Amino acid sequence: MATHRTKMLIIGSGPAGYSAAIYAARAMLEPIVVQGLQPGGQLTITTDVENYPGYREVVQGPWLMEEMKAQAEHVGTRMMWDTIVSVDLESGPPYTAIGDSGDEYIGDTLVICTGAQAKWLGAPGEQELGGKGVSACATCDGFFYRGKKVAVIGGGNTAVEEALYLTNHSDDVTLIHRRDELRAEKILQERLFKSPKTSILWNKQVKSFEAGERGALDHLVLEDTQTGETSTLQVDGAFVAIGHAPATELFKGKLAMDASGYLDVEPGTPKTAIPGVFAAGDVTDHVYRQAVTAAGMGCMAALDGERFLAAQEDEAEAVTEAAE
Repeated sequence: MATHRTKMLIIGSGPAGYSAAIYAARAMLEPIVVQGLQPGGQLTITTDVENYPGYREVVQGPWLMEEMKAQAEHVGTRMMWDTIVSVDLESGPPYTAIGDSGDEYIGDTLVICTGAQAKWLGAPGEQELGGKGVSACATCDGFFYRGKKVAVIGGGNTAVEEALYLTNHSDDVTLIHRRDELRAEKILQERLFKSPKTSILWNKQVKSFEAGERGALDHLVLEDTQTGETSTLQVDGAFVAIGHAPATELFKGKLAMDASGYLDVEPGTPKTAIPGVFAAGDVTDHVYRQAVTAAGMGCMAALDGERFLAAQEDEAEAVTEAAE
C-alpha cells in the first residue's frame, strides 16, 4: 500500500479523463489518472470511429484511446492501474480516494470522469455481435447503415430519438417495443408516427441476435410478449436503446445527482457544488454522450481546476502578506 499525491486527481480514463490529463500535465499539475475497470472507456468496445475530428479515415476505438493515453503520458501524466472504491469529499481539499489495491490517492483537485454505460438486453448474440451489426449508439454508428434495414429496441425517449435519427440514413427503420404503447414524450411519438420511414412492432421482445454467413448480424429472433409466439426480423443493424447507467455509485450521498444518477454541475461548466471537485464526460452528460463532447468537458475541467488552484495560491499569499 502506498500514498500518491497530486495537484489533480482524475478518476476515469475515457476521452474526458485523458483530455483532462493532457491539459493538466501541460499546466505542470502532475496529474494522476486512476484508470478503473475499463481503461479507455466505452470506445474500447467500439470498432469504427468516423466522427472524431482530426482523422480523415475511419479509425478504431481502442486505437484512438491508446493514442490519447500515450499522449497524456508523453506530457507527464501518471497512469495508475487501480479502481477507486471510496472517496472522501468532506475533508478536502485536498480530496482522498482509496483504490481497490489499498493505495491512497490525494488530490488538491478532483476530476470525476467515470462515464456511463449503455444498458443491454442480455440476449444471446448481443455482445458477440457488438460492432458487427449491434450497437447502442445511433449517432456513433448510424452512418454505417446508409440505405440498409435497421431496428431500434426500446420505447422511451432514447429509443424514439435514435429511430428518428436513423431515418437520416435509412428508409426502413423498425422500432421494437415490448409493450403496446411508448413511454417517450408525446411530441417525439408524433414525429415517429408521422415518419414514412418508420414502423413499429408492438408487444415484441428480442430473444436473440443471430449472425449470418459472414459473421455479422443477419436477423433478430422475436417473441410476442402476449402470445409467446416467435418470429424473425431480417435486419442489417440493431440499436439497443433502453437507456444508460452513469457510474456514480461512489458519489451517492456525497454529490448532487439528477433522478437518473447523473452528476449535477453548474450549467455550462464541469463544476460540482463542492469547490475543487469537477465532473466531465458521460458521468454528467445524458444528452450528447459523444467522445468529442466528453473530451471537451475534460479540457474544461482541467482548466477550471488550474484556475481553482491559482486562486487558492493567491488567497494564501494574501493571508501571509496581511500577517506580516
